[in-house]
Amino acid sequence: MRALLPVLYSLTLQWGIRAAYFPRELEEFRLVYPMKAAFLSDRGVVKVSGDDARTFVNNIVTTDVDLLTAGLARFGALLTPQGKIIADFLVTQAPPGLGGGLLFDCPKVLAPPFTDRLGFYKLRAKVAVENISDSLGVLAVWDGEPAMKPDLTFADPRDAQLGWRILVPSELAQKAAEAIGAQMADQAAYDAHRIACGVPRGGVDFIYGDAFPHETNMDRLHGIDFDKGCYIGQEVVSRTQHRGMARTRIIRVGLKAGAPEPGATIMAGDKSVGTMGSAAQDSSGQGIGLASLRTDRTSDALDAGLPLIADGIPISLLSPDDVRSTTKASA
Repeated sequence: MRALLPVLYSLTLQWGIRAAYFPRELEEFRLVYPMKAAFLSDRGVVKVSGDDARTFVNNIVTTDVDLLTAGLARFGALLTPQGKIIADFLVTQAPPGLGGGLLFDCPKVLAPPFTDRLGFYKLRAKVAVENISDSLGVLAVWDGEPAMKPDLTFADPRDAQLGWRILVPSELAQKAAEAIGAQMADQAAYDAHRIACGVPRGGVDFIYGDAFPHETNMDRLHGIDFDKGCYIGQEVVSRTQHRGMARTRIIRVGLKAGAPEPGATIMAGDKSVGTMGSAAQDSSGQGIGLASLRTDRTSDALDAGLPLIADGIPISLLSPDDVRSTTKASA
């Protein structure tokens, strides 16, 4: 019966089969595979409110915020006019009872400059922009569905496997985890989960101000809405999508003998094919990581049977087709 527990729990979550039918088995599953939560100290929150908030934001970012309702979120980014990422974020709608407005879950270190940049663009728009990272933080939840959903809870829009986010003051993170039925874990556990899902983290897996959205897989993670109106940097993004020009991608890799340092050059023979990003161990103890790779050079190396090496450590692609895929994705 133990082998069927993950299946039973998945059915309960996906199709609403009542837990009363399998009370003992589901409780055993929760004990063996507990839902986890981690407070992400590197994440901050920026608020945009006012009569023109949605129109203002929609005119400058990659995602369509007009599709937002309370309890939902979108993944997006603010770009330079040249199409490079200034800041990426998850954005959700605050309910009226909490003052309304749009809340941006973004890297904490970028919250002040992100706030300043939004303020620069607002001109005469009737909006207020605030960095509220001192009062709200981000709790990540994965490996289950919350037993109840507090205000400012939303599913991570990048990948269903990533789980949920709850915007909550840091001092209430533990209580929030207990309320939803999750066990607290450290941020390293969440990073391992993120890496296993193949989702990059800015500042480690790519450099802000230097990377284009397609190079960080934003098109594959529902971070670009190709059907919305104009926004800053749209021309470059649309051209890349139309021509299929993204020669660099962030790819999941396997590591068998330690982990190269982030930023280490990945070589195939005497040619550089990319750089190493974040790394961790998955639930089975296998070393995993993310690497920014030139897909053309890496594909050539695979065809030639050349090993990929960084800091003297062999690297393997968990899915070699990732560097050969030309399929276009959309939000």
